[in-house]
Amino acid sequence: MAGRGTPATALLDKQRVAHTLHAYEHDPRHESYGLEAASALGLAPERVFKTLVAEVDGALAVGVVPVTGQLDLKGLAAALKGKKARMAEVAAAERATGYVAGGISPLGQKKRLPLVIDASAQGFETVFCSAGRRGLEVEIAPADLIRLTNAVVAPIST
Repeated sequence: MAGRGTPATALLDKQRVAHTLHAYEHDPRHESYGLEAASALGLAPERVFKTLVAEVDGALAVGVVPVTGQLDLKGLAAALKGKKARMAEVAAAERATGYVAGGISPLGQKKRLPLVIDASAQGFETVFCSAGRRGLEVEIAPADLIRLTNAVVAPIST
């Protein structure tokens, strides 16, 4: 299947997890990758989730939140039993995950980081997140995403 090949899609195929890929033409001038994906694919933006890398007590961690909200850093720290969180440098996020900013997937990251998914994801039959590159989203059941990433589920979106 040409064009599918990202670490995220390889993981989904290897684990035989039901999913659907949705490609769209990425516009580099768009300010929000997630809102661009929702618009291009005709989706309710609350179902589209962005993957953000932060530092919790100095160690990298991942927050997955709806594109309509912001990552609640205090909530992320609390979910991981930490004290303080701040956004990670883009270069550090790219190095740790193996993906470029705007295409960071919660799946198939180079280094498995602690991951928290916003509790709102469980309110949908399927959610959308990056499949590992700009212009490619994966639709997946929240339970599968949680299981594959060994995620903590907590309210981490504002």
